[in-house]
Amino acid sequence: MGKIIAIANQKGGVGKTTTAINLAASLAVLEHRTLVIDADPQANTSSGLGLDPRKKETSIYEVMIGEAKVEAAIRPTEVPKLDIIPAHIDLVGAELEMVDMPNREFMMKDVLTPIVDNYEYILIDCAPSLGLITLNALTAANTVLIPVQCEYFALEGLGKLLNTIKIVQSNLNNNLNIEGILLTMYDNRTRLSNQVVEDVQLHFKQLVFETVIFRNVRLSEAPSFQKPVILYDASSKGAVNYLNLAREIIEKNQPDNPDKKEAKQNTNKKKK
Repeated sequence: MGKIIAIANQKGGVGKTTTAINLAASLAVLEHRTLVIDADPQANTSSGLGLDPRKKETSIYEVMIGEAKVEAAIRPTEVPKLDIIPAHIDLVGAELEMVDMPNREFMMKDVLTPIVDNYEYILIDCAPSLGLITLNALTAANTVLIPVQCEYFALEGLGKLLNTIKIVQSNLNNNLNIEGILLTMYDNRTRLSNQVVEDVQLHFKQLVFETVIFRNVRLSEAPSFQKPVILYDASSKGAVNYLNLAREIIEKNQPDNPDKKEAKQNTNKKKK
């Protein structure tokens, strides 16, 4: 059964989409069959993996409102073993259409059920908001990965998101755990970046990934070529960082590492 990881933070510009694209590509390169779901109406994950967001294709929008089967929305990417369910600007309207539907918070979970066994990892790139689509992603997910930018208001935004996760755990998905907090856009030359890293590690300890994503020109350039950084420049620091993150997640989720997984879940419960 595939593991569903929502990549979420209501703050914009923290590296959610960059993480969704490059973590998914890295997992696939490491021979793990992976699906990424673009749940953001901006459709940046879709374009970053080579799809034209202007083309009207079956997307997560049609799937969630019941106009298409989930299998019809799956598209291959340039990376072997990596598929995507794209987004479209119409996703903005999906929340309005879903408001009066029964079990509206469980619609994404329901549509993913037929395909969850086809993949080892399913990543959901959430919009920078805490709307109904993001709640659907958190309800469908096994864990949530939280990118945190190494800048001034990082901890403030993180606290709000953790409160939302507690509400989801209490009311919608009591099996939801935190996969980890990912520090992004790190610049080791600045005192501020180093201070944020120290503060986040001090407050959240084992919840913080060992891997830190550095600021990297190649990582920033890759989306304009509609490629993950590992295809654009595999030797770049950004590509290496995301490969390391993928390895860290794979190791943590190995079935022969029950003690490590149990320790992580216990840590999550203590933080709630």
